[in-house]
This record gives sequence, structure tokens and C-alpha cells, in this order.
Amino acid sequence: MFKKILNIFYAIFCIAGILYLALPNYTFPEPPTDSIQSEEPADLETPLRRGYFTNHTREEVLAWYKQQFDRSSFMGIKLPTLLLNYPPENAQTIIRDQTGSTFLQEFTHPFRESIYINGFKPPSDNNRPIFFVGGKPWQQKIIIRYVPSSIWVREAVFIASALMIAVIYNAFEKSLRKRNE
Repeated sequence: MFKKILNIFYAIFCIAGILYLALPNYTFPEPPTDSIQSEEPADLETPLRRGYFTNHTREEVLAWYKQQFDRSSFMGIKLPTLLLNYPPENAQTIIRDQTGSTFLQEFTHPFRESIYINGFKPPSDNNRPIFFVGGKPWQQKIIIRYVPSSIWVREAVFIASALMIAVIYNAFEKSLRKRNE
């Protein structure tokens, strides 16, 4: 009886995992309103990384990108989204070397795609704007890095993991039966 329930649970888990991982990838997020895209060469060298100048606060920027990342759903069911926080020093390995950083955070759909949000607001006197781009003052620069994953790789890794779980469970069960004889 226990084995039958366990097999049903395992089958449901595998079907749910395969469906979750088969959903289409998220697209690169839109920039916050009232921001301007950076034209610096480092911000244009890959389509998966873009820089923007903005006057939004860190909280507003994170809320903007969370709202966009949470738009991904399947039949009205929202995908689980995690927010991870990294030390600003990691921006030089995650975003790009020689990247200034005040904060670095990641929104991720586990085992799927991620977006990294790097904000840079240099210290200033009296909260005066630091950047002047396009004839306007800006408080901070954000760099967004999108990290997609291949549906085929996700599925292959999941199926291989599910098969290994079944093999390990059967070997463990067999060794327990042998031991109890």
C-alpha cells in the first residue's frame, strides 16, 4: 500500500516537473518607466545585459522587475519566484568586470531562468544627481542581466535526475529486503 502511494506521488511529481520545465522562457524585462537606456559600449556588448539610468529607488526598481517576472504563469498559476541577495562585490563576476555596484539581487524561477539587477548609486552630497545623460540628471544606474536556460537542457537534467532517484530508491529497497532476510 505504501509503495503504491509513493509511486503515485512520484509520478505526479515527475509530470508536474516536466510541465513546469517545459513552459516557455521569460523574455527580457522592460526598463522602469522614466528611465533611459545606457549607450555605453559595456552595456551594449550583449543582448542579455542592458544598462539604464533612473531616478527610481532600489525598492521601486526591485518592485518593478518583480512585477514583470511574476507575469509568467501557466493557466493562471504563478511560477515560484525567489529573490536572492548578493554582496555588491559579486557584480564584477556576475554582471561584468569593473562594474560599480551598490546592490546586486537576483529574481529566479528555480531550475529555469534568472534576472540579475545591479544598482549603482555613488555616494553624493545632499542627494544631488550623479549622472547627467541625455540632458537630464539621474540618481543611479541599473544593469539588468537576463540568464535564460534551454528547455531541452532543463528537461534532460530533470529526466536524468528522476531516473536516478528511481534507480537509487530501488537499489536501497532491494538492499533493505536482502538485509531483512
